[in-house]
Amino acid sequence: MSDLEAPLRPKGQKRKKVWVDYFVNFRWIIVIFVVLPISFTLYFLTYLGDVKSERKSFKQRQKEHDENVKKVVKRLKERNPSKDGLVCTARKPWIAVGMRNVDYKRARHFEVDLSAFRNILEIDRERMVARVEPLVNMGQITRVTVPMNLALAVVAELDDLTVGGLINGYGIEGSSHIYGLFSDTVVAYEIVLADGRVVRATKDNEYSDLFYAVPWSQGTLGLLVSAEIKLIPIKEYMKLTYKPVKGSLKDLAQGYIDSFAPRDGDQDNPEKVPDFVETMVYTRHEAVCMSGRYASKEEAKKKGNVINSVGWWFKPWFYQHAQKALKKGEFVEYIPTREYYHRHTRCLYWEGKLILPFADQCWFRFLLGWLMPPKVSLLKATQGEAIRNYYHEMHVIQDMLVPLYKVGDALEWVDREMEVYPLWLCPHRLYKLPCKTMVYPEPGFELQRRQGDTQYAQMYTDVGVYYAPGPVLRGEEFDGAGAVRRMENWLIENHGFQPQYAVSELNEKSFWRMFDAELYEQARKKYGAVGTFMSVYYKSKKGRKTEKEVQEAEQAHLETAYAEVDMPVD
Repeated sequence: MSDLEAPLRPKGQKRKKVWVDYFVNFRWIIVIFVVLPISFTLYFLTYLGDVKSERKSFKQRQKEHDENVKKVVKRLKERNPSKDGLVCTARKPWIAVGMRNVDYKRARHFEVDLSAFRNILEIDRERMVARVEPLVNMGQITRVTVPMNLALAVVAELDDLTVGGLINGYGIEGSSHIYGLFSDTVVAYEIVLADGRVVRATKDNEYSDLFYAVPWSQGTLGLLVSAEIKLIPIKEYMKLTYKPVKGSLKDLAQGYIDSFAPRDGDQDNPEKVPDFVETMVYTRHEAVCMSGRYASKEEAKKKGNVINSVGWWFKPWFYQHAQKALKKGEFVEYIPTREYYHRHTRCLYWEGKLILPFADQCWFRFLLGWLMPPKVSLLKATQGEAIRNYYHEMHVIQDMLVPLYKVGDALEWVDREMEVYPLWLCPHRLYKLPCKTMVYPEPGFELQRRQGDTQYAQMYTDVGVYYAPGPVLRGEEFDGAGAVRRMENWLIENHGFQPQYAVSELNEKSFWRMFDAELYEQARKKYGAVGTFMSVYYKSKKGRKTEKEVQEAEQAHLETAYAEVDMPVD
């Protein structure tokens, strides 16, 4: 079944349609005739720019990088703190892939242009590290590394996601149950601080506190100009097993857990733990668990093996292809590794079904599928305030990061409060670090010896909630802001976290109940970020910001920390 339908539930109060409903229903006209052609042109021009960059020697790229860093330092030193606004990048608000409104740029601010930082500076085979600039995206880096049988340890699925966004914000992939979040795979950061100093922060040098404070900070500690990221050896294909699971939501959750977490606790045994894992929950009674292992070209091409090049534009969308396991039963196929990495790009998971309701049909895929996907930034640029508010109320794009043993509870909560399907499940380690960072595992988790946990990391899961809620699909009343507030409260009560790319309803006190502020605030003061860069809460806050609000918020941070800091556990 290609169409995503509303779950069957008792009928609620019907919602009266307004003009925005009709505009959204026919928005596909603008997408086909405006957004898709421009998106394709931008993708092609970006590709040409990447090819041009790749033809330069690493020495030349490094020289250009050093010159660009000097320009950033010079620009920062031109700022007059008494006259100029707070520092932010010159990137236009609508360009960001995240769903939250980048309204902080509506206030007076001091722009620093980082648009030139989009080069891969070095692929170091000896250290197994890639040194890249912050605007390098996932499509760009896999195009370079995969032919070398190398890849980043964590490769986020969507092509357009950038290194800077995945570090300063949040990044995950099907390998995160082994390597952690994207930021956990970073070896070093090159950062320009508020005073113009350029420092290299690692976990064991004099800037180790800054190293641990950067993830989730949204660029509010300094300007990231390069990062050194862990590489791993890979093979040409991914051997992917599709396994259907049926039953209650708790049964689906347990089937998902069993797909990658041995019940005997041997979580570090590569014979028992697959290289890649994800699960898609299609209804409250059906899911498909996928587990992948790297495979050589020779193995994939053995007689009888099925090779599926999912990257071709005319191929069925990946989530619909995986759904076939519900009728077909368990099956195995081999997918070219790079195509597997970006399997959700063409249909933007299943959001493409809302954007272009017929884009999954055979005729569209063959005729126009090569234009997909529309750039998220252009979709945002072509929506006004009314459309944007409509999506905040009638549409959900959220990730709930929850302890693995609470996945079943999270699925039941989403089904009860939002009725959004499909759901995406992806596990990730949350490491016990030398210091308490903004996100951290539950105190004493290692004593519980739960499935998936180790002595050094607690296993979490990203419950991806992306689509229109059931009541909206049925034309009923739905309080989107209220549902997000209840979700955030549930996460706080269950030691979960909400990635900041999403629209948030948190007030400042609740924000710092969800996240830990101690290390972040210490780094802000130590490295001169207060009064130069906006605080992470205020940068993530929903709604417009005036210059007066920005100044008052920064003054509050200068005087006191709003955080309620937990006592450390021995």
